[in-house]
Amino acid sequence: MPNIKSAKKRMHTSRAANERNRAQRSRLRTAIKEVQQAADATEAQAAYKRVQVLLDRAATGRLLHPNAVARLKSNLVRRVNGMA
Repeated sequence: MPNIKSAKKRMHTSRAANERNRAQRSRLRTAIKEVQQAADATEAQAAYKRVQVLLDRAATGRLLHPNAVARLKSNLVRRVNGMA
């Protein structure tokens, strides 16, 4: 347990950020699975539009590396276009 006030604050803020990041990552993974498990092309395209927004937000917030986001989006687009 930290004794210094700034270390206590840092521990508190990092714990809050960790919980927030975990929730966002979970929401993102679930949305990606919805695209992958879509039954038809129109459903997949609608799900992809929702995922694209979440992925871009994750890249700007550095939740995921921008190159990883680009790779995920590319793979999802290929999958959606393959259904059509």
